[in-house]
Amino acid sequence: AMRQLLDNEAFAADRSLPKPCKTLKNVSTLKRDFDARAKNERYRAMFRLTQDERLDGHTDCTLWTPFAKMHIVGQLFISNNYICFSSREEDLCQLIIPLREVSIVEKADSSSVLPCPVSISTKNKMTFLFANLKDREFLVQRISDFLQRTPDSSWFDTSPPSLIGSSVPSDSTHKGRHYHSGLPTASQSLLQLFHQNSPEDLGPKAMKEKMKEEAWNIHFSEFGRGVCMYRTSRTRELVLNGIPECLRGELWLLFSGAQNELATHPGYYGDLVEQAMGMCSLATDEIERDLHRSMPEHRAFQNETGIAALRRVLTAYAHRNPGIGYCQAMNIVTSVLLLYCTEEQAFWLLVALCERMLPDYYNTRVVGALVDQGVFEDLTRSSLPQLYEHMQELGVISTISLSWFLTLFLSVMPFDSAVLLVDCFFYEGIKVIFQVALTVLLDNMDALLSSSDEGEAMTVLGRYLDNVVNKQTVAPPIPHLHAVLTSGDEPPPEIDIFDLIKSSYEKFGSLSSDVIEQMRFKQRLKVIQSLEDTAKRSVVRAMMTESAFSIEELEELYCLFKSKHMTSCYWGSSSSAAERHDPSLPYLEQYRIDPVQFSQLFSALAPWVCGGHTTTLSSRLFRLLDQNQDQLVNFKEFITGLSGMYHGDMTEKLKLLYKLHLPPALSPQEAESALEATHFFTEDEPGESSFLSDLDTFQQQEVAPGEEVKDRGGDVEEKKEVKDYRYYLRMWAKEKEPKKETIKDLPRMNQEQFIEFCKTLYNMFSEDPSEQELYHAIATVASLLLHIGEVGKKFGNGGKMQETTSQTLPISTEQEEEPDEGTSGEALLCQALADAQLEPAVLQTSDEENKDDTESSYSVVSSGSLLCEDIAHDTVLIGEEQRQGSTLDVDWSITFEQVLASLLTEPVLVEYFERKMDIQAKMATCKAQRVVERQVSSPSEQELMHHST
Repeated sequence: AMRQLLDNEAFAADRSLPKPCKTLKNVSTLKRDFDARAKNERYRAMFRLTQDERLDGHTDCTLWTPFAKMHIVGQLFISNNYICFSSREEDLCQLIIPLREVSIVEKADSSSVLPCPVSISTKNKMTFLFANLKDREFLVQRISDFLQRTPDSSWFDTSPPSLIGSSVPSDSTHKGRHYHSGLPTASQSLLQLFHQNSPEDLGPKAMKEKMKEEAWNIHFSEFGRGVCMYRTSRTRELVLNGIPECLRGELWLLFSGAQNELATHPGYYGDLVEQAMGMCSLATDEIERDLHRSMPEHRAFQNETGIAALRRVLTAYAHRNPGIGYCQAMNIVTSVLLLYCTEEQAFWLLVALCERMLPDYYNTRVVGALVDQGVFEDLTRSSLPQLYEHMQELGVISTISLSWFLTLFLSVMPFDSAVLLVDCFFYEGIKVIFQVALTVLLDNMDALLSSSDEGEAMTVLGRYLDNVVNKQTVAPPIPHLHAVLTSGDEPPPEIDIFDLIKSSYEKFGSLSSDVIEQMRFKQRLKVIQSLEDTAKRSVVRAMMTESAFSIEELEELYCLFKSKHMTSCYWGSSSSAAERHDPSLPYLEQYRIDPVQFSQLFSALAPWVCGGHTTTLSSRLFRLLDQNQDQLVNFKEFITGLSGMYHGDMTEKLKLLYKLHLPPALSPQEAESALEATHFFTEDEPGESSFLSDLDTFQQQEVAPGEEVKDRGGDVEEKKEVKDYRYYLRMWAKEKEPKKETIKDLPRMNQEQFIEFCKTLYNMFSEDPSEQELYHAIATVASLLLHIGEVGKKFGNGGKMQETTSQTLPISTEQEEEPDEGTSGEALLCQALADAQLEPAVLQTSDEENKDDTESSYSVVSSGSLLCEDIAHDTVLIGEEQRQGSTLDVDWSITFEQVLASLLTEPVLVEYFERKMDIQAKMATCKAQRVVERQVSSPSEQELMHHST
């Protein structure tokens, strides 16, 4: 659940859990689901099983151990594909039996010495005897049921669910395939291909290696070989003494659990390579960049054979798991795996590392490594308190731990020594890395305490790790690049890697995997909060230059936006969480909301309150901000729109309103609404206006003419400069910069759009203290703009108007006019404003209106300068006869400059749009509403979950 929250994944109920047979009092289904998940995760971690394995049940029993001739008390675990046993005493005995290897399961004869036994035989002639089983009949039946569902080894699926239906055609000659059995790395490890025997192999080191091989052979004969081997304390002793090179790949696969996936998915890696190779992505680009940085000192990676094998493995895994893709340090670990394993084996080992043994280590945020970094700091505080305080002041722990854990010491220690730590890691897990790291700090405590800065402390640790040697290795010496770069007057003493490992077990061997998991759980909360704080700080810093909101306001807005995003991921959303959150994007663009959540935030935070028209305005703003038309708006786009409404000057605010009534913000259905409403009341008989024939032309204002002169002067100065490369770099950078939109770039507005524009303004003023003055002013401006549009028709085809340079002259709206001419635009506008005024209110009857002596909001408009004097009441349009000449004029249009200039003639409108607004009160109300929603939703969620079960 914690990882789902971190990765923004929706919580999915475990469908494999059986429905409860009866309702239990005080037992939550959600708690039951969480408990089952916790047991499954602990079971998989204990026996290194795959993520799809589900624990069916467990019971106490005893296991007969032929090597010790005794019964061992422990627990038997049954799942859909495995039978596992773990002794009650730690490290005494552990057993994993895949059901694919089981041939016979039968009840043995009971006796006083062996009560209720069950015998399980495998295909490799091994027999396991379990006794003291309380419900033997049921256990045997369950195992039989699982065996019936287990396919034969020859029928295992060769592809994972993600690849079903997209198989690659087989080619027996391997012609054209990127991976096939004829490749050297398909059947041999790189060490086998590039390791040449030398006379030194016959020396004492070779004899020591032979003795290790013989010890393991004796262990195999006594405890078994393969997946069904008895794993005891003797096994751990052999691992700590070093795994022979010839057995390293086999035992890594065995101890990591990768052998099970390799056995159950034959051919999967080859199919994956064929699908992945040739595809271009960010991951493949990063892989190509790091290929030649992977152990360049080793012969195997100084030629194309090793490089090509590494490329195939990394690319195949990036294709298998796009969530991880490729992360730095994966190339170093994978190159070591390829030295001792074939390509397919190295691939499954990489899967085990990234998905089970080092969860969340290798991703864009290295979350798992950050969690273990916090665990390491806590362990250092409790084990080495004096050193911890000093190193925290220097900031060393956070620096060293990432490189140590991400590469398992492979990047900071000589290869021959670090590979022994990898041996221990595959058997013991992450606890051995913590042990060794603590031991390194303890051995260098005096030198670290005397260090005065971070650089000196890093030098001390670097020189120590450079001199950790493996005196028993039989491989040719591999130069360690870090050792070459660090040199001192006196070389420090050498540290034997076996002594270091032994010392780590003696001093910190009590550290258990369960304790580490508990500490990881606590650290995940801190890491989540730290990552969120980092993201918020990055977003706020970036938006400070693009908006006028303060830091505190941006932080509050980010929290509100993120909260709405998280809510949409779990409740009432049609799209998945993955569609709304892309960690690969910058922080500003990661979190996104859909139109529903945007409308809720807009209604709560926007300064323009439009009553019933608010939802319409929100939809238009959403379409305007959604430039890529994916029906999602990110935080950057949200703040851009909100900042313009709160902190823009009059021109900016009007430009935003103007654009909200042009495509794509104004949908075609909305633009046609005015025409549809008019058809209901009027006849479609267009008429041509002629009463403005002698009206002076409305002339557009030039914007900042001084800027144009300044630009020309700058061009002259630039011509005088010597055009060197810096000049062309500046010109190239200037071309790359997005061009700032000016008011001259805005398209013209037609009559349909203008009517919608007026309706929006009317709704915006409905709750303002200066409501009456604003209505009168907008009526005057609307009439003026209608006249300007009529004049513009006479200066070009299709309503295109010739632009002039003289100043705008105020036009009197009290001129005498012919009664039946030019009434098309005015009638439509009157009807639109009537609709807007009637939308949020309850209509009154005509009789009630006649008795009302007060002047309504609409009566101000109808008695203003619009040509609507013949309209006496709010509802008169419904009862009047249809008028002629009230259809939309397709040739009519105006520009933004004309809208701006007309609005500037009314001081009350200028004051309204120049008014400063505060968002603090609206944010406080929005947060209070969130608290109420959570309190109201909690009982309903529990009830819903109860009914769903």
